[in-house]
Amino acid sequence: MPRKMPFQKYKAFQPVALPDRTWPDQVISHAPRWCSVDLRDGNQALIEPMTPDEKLKMYLLLLELGFKEIEVGFPAASQTDFDFVRLIIEQDMIPEGVIIQVLCQAREELIIRTCEAVKGARQVIFHLYNSTSTLQRKVVFNMSREQVVQLATDATAMVKAHTDVLQAEGTDVILEYSPESYTATEMDFAVEICDAVMNVWQPTVAKKMILNLPSTVEMATPNIYADQLEWFIRHLPQRDKAVISLHTHNDRGTGVAASELGLMAGADRIEGTLFGNGERTGNCDLITMAMNMFSQGVDPELYLSDMPKIVAVSEECTKIPIHVRQPYAGELVFTAFSGSHQDAIRKGMARGESAGVWEVPYLPIDPTDVGGSYRETVRVNSQSGKGGVAFILESYYGVSLPRPLLLEFSPVIQKLSEGGGELKPDTIWQAFTNEFVDVEGPYQLIDYKVVANGERQVCEARVKVGDNVIDIRGEGNGPIDAFIAAMVETLNEPLNVIDYQEYALNEGSQAQAICIIAITDEEQSKFYGVGLSQNTITAAFGSIIAAINRKWR
Repeated sequence: MPRKMPFQKYKAFQPVALPDRTWPDQVISHAPRWCSVDLRDGNQALIEPMTPDEKLKMYLLLLELGFKEIEVGFPAASQTDFDFVRLIIEQDMIPEGVIIQVLCQAREELIIRTCEAVKGARQVIFHLYNSTSTLQRKVVFNMSREQVVQLATDATAMVKAHTDVLQAEGTDVILEYSPESYTATEMDFAVEICDAVMNVWQPTVAKKMILNLPSTVEMATPNIYADQLEWFIRHLPQRDKAVISLHTHNDRGTGVAASELGLMAGADRIEGTLFGNGERTGNCDLITMAMNMFSQGVDPELYLSDMPKIVAVSEECTKIPIHVRQPYAGELVFTAFSGSHQDAIRKGMARGESAGVWEVPYLPIDPTDVGGSYRETVRVNSQSGKGGVAFILESYYGVSLPRPLLLEFSPVIQKLSEGGGELKPDTIWQAFTNEFVDVEGPYQLIDYKVVANGERQVCEARVKVGDNVIDIRGEGNGPIDAFIAAMVETLNEPLNVIDYQEYALNEGSQAQAICIIAITDEEQSKFYGVGLSQNTITAAFGSIIAAINRKWR
């Protein structure tokens, strides 16, 4: 009898009645107002909250990335947060155009303390919240809808009274109100309480307040959240005086998707954290959401080109490692191990951009746009094929193998990889040189000289054959032809060159030449050899010796 999960104890979330919804036809064409809550929501979720130095390091990173709105703490609840807010204000560390945001519950003593913390700032978002959901009203607060509205409006009046002093002293205060647990709140009640708060604060079209509609606990599919938002926006009486902000969590694993559909439903602003750190399963991942826009040709209005630095600072400050599969930022997100994927990437990279547009299979963006490397797009293990081997040799060593040679080399790598794990580029290179360059066999070239004889070339060389050193001599149309003639005539080594390639592996005085040659014997069997040297003739002779040794091997 198969075992079953106790699914009957849960009930499905009821959808919103919105048959004429319009959001599915919308396209995200511009970035929202971004607000980072790494220093507050993200910080409170850490096993080890950030030290003051770590908070400052994270704050400076957020500024560097281009965030214009940053929630810097809950100063009334933590002396550390209070001191940090005072530090960045008193040390004039808030650049022009950047607005700090502080969180506060609907209690007068906390409101007063918060005002003390932000005194002297040029501009502040005062984030006021209280829970409004049916469950919270019933289980936690034992309050009616009317009592909850009264709580919110009284707190708004207190904020207004206490921040009037700040306004008079030159601090521009913007109110943000969050009906916490919005997604579990009746839609008509959410509109009612937000409208009541707006009536007390009295925003204008010129100076709007922020209504933040959080998915405090993600309770349904993202399309339902979008329906809730579109319904709310349609029914809010003073929509033109409000900035609609979203703060999604990731309990169902769709925090980014919910925020994206929320923008399509009419929202203006997104709160979240770098890489989605936050309570329980985390917040909206701002890096992923911004990069999703970037990959669609939309300016994210955040500068994310040094992803390795963003990852390093985040890991240092949060003590949370970034997963290797984290979108856009993980160590392996641009890496293919599959042979067919590697082949497609290699061909796409060789084709290059078309009319300035990035189009490479399996790579939604150019890795270099976020500080990555083309070299990391292909790595080799037992699942890889010849395309991956070719990519490694081309990207790391500048070696482009003819297809028959690649087909011959691939089984060598396949056998090595079956030992388990990834084969690093230097391992692949060593296997290549062992197989085709430094080939053990009966022949070893000791030295040579080539001289002209009219229009012909004469090659005199000393070759070690087994334990004997033999002088050989041959004449031909060029050095290679002369060396082959010497091998045939003196050593009776039948061979015929059927494929020959030579090119430089790098530039400058230290440039090294590679020569790839294929010979056939009297039975028409084909053998490849490779020579490497700064001297092109030495490289060519080395490739011939390697090919002959491979024949005897």
